[in-house]
Amino acid sequence: MSVGTSNAPGGRGTGRVPAPRHGDLTGLGIDPDELPDGLVVADEHGLVVCFNAAAARITATTPADALGQRLEKALPLEDLEGRRWWQLTDPYGGLAIRVGQPERNLLLPGGREVLVTARYVRAEPTGPVRRVVVSLRDTEARRRTERSHAELIATVAHELRSPLTSVKGFTATLLAKWERFTDDQKRLMLETVDADADRVTRLIAELLDISRIDSGRLEVRRQPVDIGAAVGRHIQSYVAAGQPAGRFLLRVEQPLPALWADPDKIDQVLSNLIENAVRHGEGTVTIDITATASPREGEEAGTSVTVSDEGPGIPEESMNRVFTRFWRGSKRGGTGLGLYIVKGIVEAHGGTITVGRAPGGGAEFRFTLPVSTPAYLA
Repeated sequence: MSVGTSNAPGGRGTGRVPAPRHGDLTGLGIDPDELPDGLVVADEHGLVVCFNAAAARITATTPADALGQRLEKALPLEDLEGRRWWQLTDPYGGLAIRVGQPERNLLLPGGREVLVTARYVRAEPTGPVRRVVVSLRDTEARRRTERSHAELIATVAHELRSPLTSVKGFTATLLAKWERFTDDQKRLMLETVDADADRVTRLIAELLDISRIDSGRLEVRRQPVDIGAAVGRHIQSYVAAGQPAGRFLLRVEQPLPALWADPDKIDQVLSNLIENAVRHGEGTVTIDITATASPREGEEAGTSVTVSDEGPGIPEESMNRVFTRFWRGSKRGGTGLGLYIVKGIVEAHGGTITVGRAPGGGAEFRFTLPVSTPAYLA
């Protein structure tokens, strides 16, 4: 445990001698080096007595160099305006009613940004500070989240602009020059407006799904689902839209366990996976439905659905990114959100989903769901 202290009187000396372990932590059986965040503790003299492994990693300062040093020297922080943080906040000499500092972005030497929270520990409410406890967090995870949100906003703005421009243009034209157009021209423009409105509706639905997935609030309303019939409906809709019937091969292993799932959300999963195979793959799109072991502990039965094609497949180096936001298998349209939502829906059912290479060389997506039979039917 990276703990030590200085015995210099008044906190002005620089000698370093080992100190007993910090009672508040060891009393709970916790080693500061086991904490996920950086922890720096200074005593009543302002000397560092604890500098854990996470703090060493974040600051690139070894505990040996930090222990026994003045807090402002061991942890030389500046605010975003370049002011020295410890001189600005003066934890030991400031107002006696202060209890700490809220989390904020500060800079280490070299300009590295960290999230810092401080707590001033006093023996009595307005007494002198006995300890200053500082928590450090790397900002990289937060930056990735912020970048992801910024990308989502940019993608949504881009995807909304085109259909809304079309809707606005056609409706304005029809309102201004209704009498000048033939019935066929009016129908064509209204059909275009209708298709673009559907596109906007789908995008809004995707955004709502992402919000629920990210917040853990995606609701699953389980009902009996005939997964074979559900796949059959999707195939029929593609054939009705002009795809050759011979492009699809559906193989259902019998008997299948009774599956309880949210039919609308399973339809959404199937729609995304089959559409990806049709749009980005080549050759025959094969859908295999089989009984398998449940991915959820405590259940024996499960159902697997495998969707594969004979196209070029997904490059090996891209497979670990397939289910992330904005991943696109090609430049042929799409928001890049569909597979992220598919993964969220499958996992909300307690299932798993994987991607690999099909026997025919194309992409192969396989998701497995627990049958989730209600207790009163088990």
